Amino acid sequence: MNNVLVLPILIPFITVSVLLFFAKNIKVQRIVSTISMLSILAVSIYLAITAYTSGDIRVLEFGNWSAPFGIVFVGDLLSTLLVLVTSILGTVSLFYAFQTISEAREKAYFYVFYFIIIIGVNGSFLTGDIFNLFVFFEVMLLASYALVVHGGAKYQLRESFTYVVINVFSSGLFVVALAWLYSVVGTLNMAHISERVAEMGQSGILNTIAMMLFVVFATKGALFPLYFWLPNTYSGPPSAITALFGGLLSKVGIYTIMRMFTLVFYHQPDFTHKLVISTIAGFTILVGAVGAVSNFDFKKILSYHIVSQVGYLVMGVGIFTPMALAGAIFYTVHEMIVKTALFLLAGVTEEVTGTSDLNKMGGLMTSHPALAWMFLVCGISLAGIPPFSGFFSKFPLLVAGFEQGQWVLAGVGLFVGLFTLFSMIKIFSYVYWGKQKHTPEQAKKPVGKLLLAVVPLVIMTIGLGFAASPMYEYTLQIAEQLLNPAIYIGSVL
Repeated sequence: MNNVLVLPILIPFITVSVLLFFAKNIKVQRIVSTISMLSILAVSIYLAITAYTSGDIRVLEFGNWSAPFGIVFVGDLLSTLLVLVTSILGTVSLFYAFQTISEAREKAYFYVFYFIIIIGVNGSFLTGDIFNLFVFFEVMLLASYALVVHGGAKYQLRESFTYVVINVFSSGLFVVALAWLYSVVGTLNMAHISERVAEMGQSGILNTIAMMLFVVFATKGALFPLYFWLPNTYSGPPSAITALFGGLLSKVGIYTIMRMFTLVFYHQPDFTHKLVISTIAGFTILVGAVGAVSNFDFKKILSYHIVSQVGYLVMGVGIFTPMALAGAIFYTVHEMIVKTALFLLAGVTEEVTGTSDLNKMGGLMTSHPALAWMFLVCGISLAGIPPFSGFFSKFPLLVAGFEQGQWVLAGVGLFVGLFTLFSMIKIFSYVYWGKQKHTPEQAKKPVGKLLLAVVPLVIMTIGLGFAASPMYEYTLQIAEQLLNPAIYIGSVL
């Protein structure tokens, strides 16, 4: 049954191969894409449920080469949960793309690149080999380069240059760090690396390698001060692409920080976690929120909030307790869902008004009330207002911070929630409240089908709020598994 682990990568790989032969046939592309995405979703549900109910870590050894000599996929509680969320967001964004992506873009291999990103993201979550983590990173990034410039708008081409340069630099640094790590520990299997680091002691050169890898993952995850590429890059492409990027890409970097600094580099937490990661998390939370508050472009505000929110995700790693990690994982799921929903709702708003400038919008509550109320639910959930998922996922993070004496970090996390609430209220008051600024023709524009694609995400953020207790118990179980590396090592080796 462990062979099922390869399906979240194998299904989209086969899909890409099929879609290449039907590049000009949009109907076939949509049918194949729908079947594929629903299949991936079904498999991911199965993997997450079986991992939770059995409590076992599934390991798939390719070619019957046992670890650490062969390539392995590892399906533990964390990786299967994130594959499930990826599948949900991928399905929602795909159905949204059917209605918003132009035919020219569909014929220019849009769905091919879309599924290549799914391959890269799922592969990054499931691989148990750090070199293959690099490979899946590059698969994901190469497809994202193509989608960032998809359509060839001047603005997209200009902003994509920064995105490509910074990621090429971080990929080069990743290769150097991997080579250095291999020269020291003699293996690239994550479980085996963990064993070797524990035997050798995490000091000197291994601490240096740990910080090099943190810089790589921080760049991918858009942490301070390496976040500057994200706001402009993510505000350029169509909303279906931006939603996929905002919900998934930066979270892969955060996942690898969670994985590497609980499985491998956890022996000197006073330095790596409580000093470096916590400090970076605090600055990231604050700087992202300030950028959001000072902006008047709908998509850029949401993009800056990606930066702010990933700070909360690594905050749990910095505090490094079961409660903090459980909160961070809960918050990761919440943020992926809500941020994707907000970007899609921003796209619907732009479809109506033809702009993303807050100063040129207003009065959508009158013409499109469902759109306005859905944004309000997601906006206040992002800000951490009860009874939505944002409050219940952030609460254990802040409590853990205060309990561990991380007063400044927890205080920043609490205070910045007001910034987030202010920016969401600003969007709501400018865009949906007040005097109508769009034309009568725009006011009549139907958006029901577009909103239908977002409804599942809105329901999920409400549902996660009301099901906060079982969800927290689930994420606490994941956190306890992460904080006991022996379970992962024993399963793989």
